[in-house]
Amino acid sequence: MLYLIPTPIGNREDITQRAIRMLTEADLILAEDTRTSRPLLLHYGVETPLRAYHAHNEHGIVPQLVEELKAGATYALITDAGTPGISDPGFLLVRACREAGVTVSCLPGPAAFVPALAASGIPCDRFHFEGFLPHKKGRQTRLQYLADLPNTFALYESPHRIVKLLGQLAEVCGPERTACVAREISKLHEEITTAPLAELKQHYEKKGKVKGEIVVVVAGK
Repeated sequence: MLYLIPTPIGNREDITQRAIRMLTEADLILAEDTRTSRPLLLHYGVETPLRAYHAHNEHGIVPQLVEELKAGATYALITDAGTPGISDPGFLLVRACREAGVTVSCLPGPAAFVPALAASGIPCDRFHFEGFLPHKKGRQTRLQYLADLPNTFALYESPHRIVKLLGQLAEVCGPERTACVAREISKLHEEITTAPLAELKQHYEKKGKVKGEIVVVVAGK
């Protein structure tokens, strides 16, 4: 059995009681970064052994993990924050488990784009989730595709590229298109700002250096 267990994207209290129980009962926890996950697990008294599972080693260790799971092991997969497989490692292992007949279960829990959409004030009855854009090759093509969508779309971006992204979005979508920047979701300094793209770009230019993961929500065409 493989359990995908979402972990808090900000406040540690966002973890569920069931998630803590499954992490405790698992034979092994596969963690994107053991150094990041260990403090959270210790905070809740989880002493299950950890093994690193991340984008740089997943291709090499998936076959071994599947064999261990087929032999009767129960593993839990977590990432640094949020739900495994959503812009984080997890898909390759899940697919391999499905193909091998290993049962996979995903607990409900945090994913940064969901609270950003809900709190943005931008229509979210239908939306497109893009995740991270390519840094270079294919970036402009994806931006133009997103700009022409009739529905709201959501992006992830790093804090040191947010001004550049807002500028690019203003170019392809128009400076008056409504958007929202959600930063530090569920943390002490949470900031959710909705305004035209041009105003958001000016806001973050003046703000200077910012920290934390960022979700950008943009209204449809």
